[in-house]
Amino acid sequence: MSNACDYAPPRSLRSPHLQSVLGSSALRRRRGRQALAATGAITTPQIIDAGEGVRLQGLHSAIPGHTARGLALLLHGWEGSADSSYMQLTAARLLARGFETFRLNFRDHGDTHHLNEGLFHSNRIDEVVYAAAEVARRYATRPMVVAGYSLGGNFALRVALRAPAAGIPIAHVAAVCPVLDPARTMDAMEHGLFLYMWYFEKKWRDSLVRKRRLFPQQHDFDDRVLGLRMRPLTQWMVERHTQFGSLDNYFDGYSIAGDRLASLHVPASILMAEDDPVIPVDAFRALHLPSNARLEIAAHGGHCGFLENWRGDGFAERWVAERLDSAIDATVATSPAIA
Repeated sequence: MSNACDYAPPRSLRSPHLQSVLGSSALRRRRGRQALAATGAITTPQIIDAGEGVRLQGLHSAIPGHTARGLALLLHGWEGSADSSYMQLTAARLLARGFETFRLNFRDHGDTHHLNEGLFHSNRIDEVVYAAAEVARRYATRPMVVAGYSLGGNFALRVALRAPAAGIPIAHVAAVCPVLDPARTMDAMEHGLFLYMWYFEKKWRDSLVRKRRLFPQQHDFDDRVLGLRMRPLTQWMVERHTQFGSLDNYFDGYSIAGDRLASLHVPASILMAEDDPVIPVDAFRALHLPSNARLEIAAHGGHCGFLENWRGDGFAERWVAERLDSAIDATVATSPAIA
């Protein structure tokens, strides 16, 4: 299998900012659509019961006439969606290896704002765990693996932490540039290149405007609120739409830094870039991981970029597919009855 040390982009692609921006570019989105279409898979939108009246939407893809070796649940980053380039490219890689895939949209991501009145926030882990259990139940004859990018990587690892108690049979979890310490990520964005803060602020404001339009009685915030910068806007959301009371408590609620992954029973692979401009890499070196978890840090890659060439081929998608494919091989070898 490919390792982080094998990733060596051409010098012209080694800028972390170039990697981060091009990773989500229109070129990559087009490549993702083309790669997914080339598999011949049929993609079907599905509504998933996420408990307590919450509904989440996802996209199930399978190749007709083929019995899948396994099911891969894929989780996108904040203000991304099931149709983000890395989600489609990863799905295409896995479909080519004999998987079927389920790309889950978080609440208020993709075209799903109408499904739930309440706002998305990063501590809504219960509904994602519930949805993962429902997806596993629907495809119970397939071994299940999970992968996520950025905030989706954070969610993927938290789902894996809760999987044994929730009865979710996950064979492996893979996370690319997962958010570890949200407070430090906020600091990095505030002191880094303005482009990232501008991008996420715009995407979040657009999402909130859409939510207000759909549920005006529930969300009557004005344009002054929408004009707040990221930190005060997050504080506003925490105080009115969560039970955490303070920004510090909210960030701590979904942090997986330090020893919080030490009790992880699901085998895990984590890929990080040394030059990630959004998530500080030093928090990864301070992780206390169990023996069944492996951390790989590449010298380059930016934030979820890892482009191998100017055509938009991605190392991260291949890395994820290889890890999950290998995990299914191991699962089938030890438990042939579920193959």
